[in-house]
Amino acid sequence: MTLDDYNAFCASLPGTSHVVQWGGSHVWKVGPKLFAVAALGQETAGDPFVTFKVSDMSFEMLKDEAGCRPAPYLASRGMKWIQRTSDASMDDEALQQYLAESHRLVAEKLTKAERTRLKV
Repeated sequence: MTLDDYNAFCASLPGTSHVVQWGGSHVWKVGPKLFAVAALGQETAGDPFVTFKVSDMSFEMLKDEAGCRPAPYLASRGMKWIQRTSDASMDDEALQQYLAESHRLVAEKLTKAERTRLKV
C-alpha cells in the first residue's frame, strides 16, 4: 500500500483527522485518539510501514506472521498494536480491513457525545 493509498483510505473513514508528526509519520486519529500511523523512512519497496490497533486475538495471530510484528513503542507498553512491514502475509485489502477495525476499536472508546458529534 503506497502512502497515498493509505492516506486516501484513512480519510474515507468517518470522523478522522490527519497530522504529520514524529519525524514525518502520517498519523490518523478518530476524534483525538490515534488509530493508524504510516512510518516514513522505514519503507519496503516504496510502501511505508503501517501501525494499527488490533484485538487481543488478532494480535496473537499477527505478531509472528511474516511481514508483521508487534508495533515498536506501543506493543512494548502492553498495548495491542501491530506494524505491517511488508505484504508477505497481509495484502493491501486485508490491511484496509485491519485499518477499519482499528478505527472501530478506537472510536468505541470515545464518549457517546464524541461519537455522535463525529458520526462514528
